[in-house]
Amino acid sequence: MTESVTILLESLRDSYVQVSVFVAVTVLLFGLAQYRTDGALLRRLEDNERLQPLFGGLLGLTPGCGGAIVVMPLYVRGSVSFGTVVATLGATAGDSAFVILALAPEAALYAYSIALVASVATGYLVDTYGIGVGRVDAAVTRIAPGATATDGGTVVNERIGPNPAHDYPSGSPTHSHEAGPDRSSPILTPLSHAAHVAWWLAAVAGLVLGTTYLLRGGPELALSVGANFAGAFTVVGLAGGVLSLYLYAVGRHYVGEGQVARARDSFGSVYDTLTHAAMETSFVTLWVIVALAGYEYVVLLSGLDVAAIAATAGVLAPIGGVAVGLIPGCGPQILLASVYAEGALPFSALASNAIAQDGDALFPLLAIDPKAAIVATIYNALPALVVGVALFVLWEPVFGMPEFGFGVA
Repeated sequence: MTESVTILLESLRDSYVQVSVFVAVTVLLFGLAQYRTDGALLRRLEDNERLQPLFGGLLGLTPGCGGAIVVMPLYVRGSVSFGTVVATLGATAGDSAFVILALAPEAALYAYSIALVASVATGYLVDTYGIGVGRVDAAVTRIAPGATATDGGTVVNERIGPNPAHDYPSGSPTHSHEAGPDRSSPILTPLSHAAHVAWWLAAVAGLVLGTTYLLRGGPELALSVGANFAGAFTVVGLAGGVLSLYLYAVGRHYVGEGQVARARDSFGSVYDTLTHAAMETSFVTLWVIVALAGYEYVVLLSGLDVAAIAATAGVLAPIGGVAVGLIPGCGPQILLASVYAEGALPFSALASNAIAQDGDALFPLLAIDPKAAIVATIYNALPALVVGVALFVLWEPVFGMPEFGFGVA
């Protein structure tokens, strides 16, 4: 088996067990809340515009990327402001949170609290004053012409205004499930439903394996098949990854969720809620596979050592944390968290990375509104740099605690 094939299979396995199963739980819980309240939760969020950045920040703070991923379709449909996107992505803890919570819980408490405050404050500034979103939009347009424009971050009638819905070729966003599945087939329809059920069985097993893996500190696991933890991890991960690709490419047209990355007002049944969560997670899984494999191939071909760059002595350490955070996905962030837990990084690098990283929540937004994704990433990097450098300069003089190894269990 060549190294390139190994990278592809490991990316397929790890994206499902390390990321997708946690995303699925969060999306499902939000969907069940929508189902139980008949959409009242979303309506309350839409009606309370001034609480949106805080709500988004709290969702982003939940370990994993599921909470943040829930917010992205709400922005696309015009339910929340652009400042809410900034606050959510900035506060996103990502899957690296599981590593830090297990190995350095005190550092996690400090880092993610700082990230929440900084990100929510930035979100409110964007919604209230704009702070140059229009100019950043214009700059991004020159880099990526044809990208859709962000429609938040401006003052509307001297207050936070409603975020207007994006324009779609057919008008307002629609969902294929409202009229049933796109297609019907005597073979593919029952096969897709069976794949959906199998996907959830794999998700339950993957959740147990993924949680155990993170509690063990995210060790390297061989790509193997056998009656041990690594074997179960591999089998469940590959099975779940393949099922995710099938559901996204084929199954969603026969189960009844033809469009993905769109918010739902309510759900007709628990099965409908499960279907939505599976399809949304499968969509994210595809992007995570691409990101993980792409990152590993770049490292393989270039010899890039991200951990070594982030661990550079001096003020470059928190700047390196920001640079790693700008890489979409959770893989590089998990690596940085593991390096921190080994005492090789200062706390300022961890904190700046916590603010800068968007995790896997950026992928749905990149697919639908790339300009909004790029602009939000830029706005997350600014407070990350300020906070990271400030912590590097002030941490030991003010708090009297060493940066290296702080909070490591």
